[in-house]
Amino acid sequence: MEGVGLNVLRSLVLVLLFSGCATVGLDSSHQDCWDKVLCQQGPVIEPTAAQQLVNLPYPNQKTVVAVYSFPDQTGQRKPSETLSSFSTAVTQGGIHVLIEALRDAGRGNWFVVVERSGLDSLTKERQLVRNTFETYNGKEGKTILKPMLYAGMILEGGIVGYDTNLRTGGSGARYLGIGVKNQYREDKVTVVLRAVLVQTGEVLLNVTATKTILSTAKGGDIFKFYEVGTQLVEVESGSTDNEPVSYAVRAAIEAAVYGLVMQGLEKEVWDFDYTQLREKNNEEDTD
Repeated sequence: MEGVGLNVLRSLVLVLLFSGCATVGLDSSHQDCWDKVLCQQGPVIEPTAAQQLVNLPYPNQKTVVAVYSFPDQTGQRKPSETLSSFSTAVTQGGIHVLIEALRDAGRGNWFVVVERSGLDSLTKERQLVRNTFETYNGKEGKTILKPMLYAGMILEGGIVGYDTNLRTGGSGARYLGIGVKNQYREDKVTVVLRAVLVQTGEVLLNVTATKTILSTAKGGDIFKFYEVGTQLVEVESGSTDNEPVSYAVRAAIEAAVYGLVMQGLEKEVWDFDYTQLREKNNEEDTD
């Protein structure tokens, strides 16, 4: 019976997580959520991927993962009207964003990330420490170094798409020498994240996430003849609002990590700590 109860609780938590709000064991007149940051009484504000990631329930155990690289595979360059540009259109620091997102999952309780991108520097420093201890204490002396952690899972992927001008448009009007206009453009960033089991090399999980980048431009102009056919005064003003590409990459990576966790729950790669969930629900029932 206890196993059946755990399966039912697990199914409820998964369904309610995908809907953005969990209401376990509460009547309809007092539906508080398991996480009050995400779901409050009254109108529900759609949580961002970063909020969903941070407020994940604790897992039954942490997973040790390694990230070797998370490259930009788009090959896109920043557009330039005059000279050829060697600057890339998207950030080259995707691995740092991914590691931060993994460490933020469930307030740092889901993943243990081991250093692999700077493994060469790490091994050199450990060798330096080992040589120093051997110099002063001999080869038989004890060292303060502990064995390095090995990962049971490798996370791979990258930024695979940066599509520009997917949708463009605008509107404008002019009357008696006064004109206004409004334009917009949509771009899209796509990232892929997969989890590979170290023991067998099997790809356990694979997630694709996208983020839309919206750019808008607003402007207006006025022109007037002060002397018929001779004197013309024209004034023009405008502004643009561009969402940073780096922010879009961060949001897409956070969404990919959240999707990876959800997919792993569906495939039973990992699971929640139901003891903690029960205690939290009991506290909310008491309140």
